[in-house]
Amino acid sequence: MKKHLLTTCSLSALFLAVVIAGSSVSASAAQLSSDARAAIPHDVQQMVVIDYRIMQNSSAAMELRGQVMPPELKTLEDGLRKSGLDDNNDVDQLAFILYREGASGEDVRTIGFAQGQFPVQDVVANFRKKKVKSTLVRGNRIYPLGTTGMSVAFLDESTMVFGGLSAVRTALDVRDGLAPSLLTNQTVMDSMRSVDAAPLWSVLDQKGTQTMMKQVLGDAGSMADFDTVKKRMVASWYAMDFQHGVKFDLSVVTGDNFAAATVSSLLNAAVLYKKMSGSDSDKAALDDTVIRSNSGRLDVHFAASDSQFGSLMKSPMFQSMVR
Repeated sequence: MKKHLLTTCSLSALFLAVVIAGSSVSASAAQLSSDARAAIPHDVQQMVVIDYRIMQNSSAAMELRGQVMPPELKTLEDGLRKSGLDDNNDVDQLAFILYREGASGEDVRTIGFAQGQFPVQDVVANFRKKKVKSTLVRGNRIYPLGTTGMSVAFLDESTMVFGGLSAVRTALDVRDGLAPSLLTNQTVMDSMRSVDAAPLWSVLDQKGTQTMMKQVLGDAGSMADFDTVKKRMVASWYAMDFQHGVKFDLSVVTGDNFAAATVSSLLNAAVLYKKMSGSDSDKAALDDTVIRSNSGRLDVHFAASDSQFGSLMKSPMFQSMVR
């Protein structure tokens, strides 16, 4: 996948960052299984975890998904279907992870996990019927997904890992104890506990948080005040709920009250600028956004009905960010 999952430059962009990962996913909470967690590399920059069934029941969620889903993920969906999986019935949850590799930590890779009840034997039989050549890694078979450039391996009958061949190999190495896993990343694990009961959530490490906030702030992120507090941003998480309209909550941990208050001021300035230049839909959305800082943390809350969010998606501000 060409683009990182975390991106863009305002409230609508944060919605985009979540749903751009979406394809399909249980009815109460999008929690990662222990099998998936044990296969996720240690150096996580961002995780996005999605409950497909709840997304399917929200017209706003599906409309947004239709607008922003990149071609690479549509191709992946097609590849999964052709392998014998029914994404509407077999897949309960999807997780997309950005993780860093290499000594410099600048090489960012993407890997995905799907959870559900998979007809593994039927899928493998379908691969064999089509004479799909697999790669064997310590008893685990990795299968290419046609011409998508993606590969897939089953960790068990309820957990599937997919991505580039090297990324899937990395996940198997982590699962088999040959490389450190997410389970030893205390900062990310602590962040997950704040949101992993939500139907759709994401966590970011320090670098991911700094990048996201720089993009969210836009021109305000170029101010000297941002550079002063940037290094104090240590982690962030956000959650979305589509069950009764659209609700979005973001928290950024800064470690001290001054840094949180400074980022809050910068974000309020960015919102004010957008209000002055945006459409009526943009202004209404920003009016419904609450930004505050407390105890070394910045919190952002947004809520709207499905129809209000539908209007926002048609606004010039939103359209400019999803192109």
